Amino acid sequence: MADTTTIFLWEGLNKRGARVKGETSADSEIAARAELRRNGVNVLKIRKKPKSLFSTKKKIKPVDIAYFLRQMTTMLSSGVPLVQAFDIVGRGHENPAMAALIMTLKADVEGGETFAAALAKHPRHFDELVVNLVEAGEQSGTLETLLDKIATYKEKTESLKGKIKKAMFYPAAVVVVAIVVTAILLIFVVPQFESLFVGFGADLPAFTRMVVNLSNFVQSSWWAILGVILLIIFLFTQAHRRSPRFRRTLDIMILKIPAIGPILRKAAIARFARTLSTMFAAGVPLVDALRSVAGATGNALYGEATERMREETAAGAQLQWSMRNVGIFPNMVVQMVAIGEESGSLDAMLAKVADFYEEEVDNAVDSLSSLLEPLIMVILGVLIGGLVIAMYLPIFMLGQVI
Repeated sequence: MADTTTIFLWEGLNKRGARVKGETSADSEIAARAELRRNGVNVLKIRKKPKSLFSTKKKIKPVDIAYFLRQMTTMLSSGVPLVQAFDIVGRGHENPAMAALIMTLKADVEGGETFAAALAKHPRHFDELVVNLVEAGEQSGTLETLLDKIATYKEKTESLKGKIKKAMFYPAAVVVVAIVVTAILLIFVVPQFESLFVGFGADLPAFTRMVVNLSNFVQSSWWAILGVILLIIFLFTQAHRRSPRFRRTLDIMILKIPAIGPILRKAAIARFARTLSTMFAAGVPLVDALRSVAGATGNALYGEATERMREETAAGAQLQWSMRNVGIFPNMVVQMVAIGEESGSLDAMLAKVADFYEEEVDNAVDSLSSLLEPLIMVILGVLIGGLVIAMYLPIFMLGQVI
């Protein structure tokens, strides 16, 4: 469901007759006037806030959702009523889109809906796991406690995602820079040398001829090369979005990449343990919790394994045995789960597993960055240095030609 909240600029008189003005968020002008009347303002003028020609609407990021949940936890634990908490958090948010979403939630709750039902209207920002946990908290009267668990879960999850993005972004950014620099050299620099080589009156070295031919090809067909690259990116994104089989194959292949694969495995285990720990601690039955965990691992292979574990657990098997049967969890994780099941502290043991693997991911990302820095320097040096040598090689041989 799309958010329809609009920001209105208004002018009016307060209870003491003083002229005041400001802005407010509401679904319509009528709702905005009603809200201002409830706050003791006699509205004289009201209009929609014009959109700036050069401004771009900020999107709602998962970090915004995690911050919102943490703020709501703080407000409710301080004794602030739910509707008032929405108002305080929404009006203080720097992201207008997030502020509008919060005020929409406030309006829904004021209209008689539950917090969980209001969240369920926005599945793009609040997944099924969050909605179910909030609903369980409202029904059991432990909303503050469960909101705290949800906020912690979201914060840990976003932190883990940030580490994974850091591991993937650095080499990808360097590759892009290398391609751009190489293209600039081939399109603008090499042709200048080529015109110089024409007057040499001798055959060019084979390496130089190869670079010159490559430069001519790039100059004449750059649009075709760019089109092919854009087409590949488009087909890849469409296949990833529409084809579960493609996503599964890609997830399995990524796990086999040296250095990157082990990090993604640890991240998937950390997400599995963190999500299951949060849901189990909230009182969600294990079989139902595993259904939500399957979609939260971030990897198709671990998602399928979790589904198989859910089926075996529903048939009466212990979680530790179903984890052994799927064969993708390290023995340490299985042993920790076994201890948790036997001692009745499964949620605490899973939380320890999540903490351990999140720290492992953090250390692995730092190690990967340290490893890639000299490797990337070598690749850039060979690539760009090779082009430079190819251009200056005929000049070095000029004495022999003369």
